[in-house]
Amino acid sequence: HHDEIEMTSLISPIVQSCDAISGARPGARREVMEQYIQRLRELEDLGLSFDGVNKCYAIQAGRELRVLVDAESVSDEKAAQLSFDISQRIETDMQYPGQIKVTVIREMRSVAFAK
Repeated sequence: HHDEIEMTSLISPIVQSCDAISGARPGARREVMEQYIQRLRELEDLGLSFDGVNKCYAIQAGRELRVLVDAESVSDEKAAQLSFDISQRIETDMQYPGQIKVTVIREMRSVAFAK
């Protein structure tokens, strides 16, 4: 479909070559849907395998992992260490294009009612 329109500019062949090189990168074009969903599940399962993790969501097309932890069992310091540990496990256990941001969320809510 790239050659449907005649190249009128001097840089058109260069742009076409750059597009071909860029498109040849792994992950640059659409992944097969099953592989994509499987990669997201693996990412979420990896996060859930750590102690203190309640929920885990792969978002931004798998470019970010949001990890929700139990505020009573995970301290602020442990949350910071947990994000590092999860990122290291992702690096060693998974293959992925680009980078994956790991965000650990530790939230404590207290609610009281005045009557």
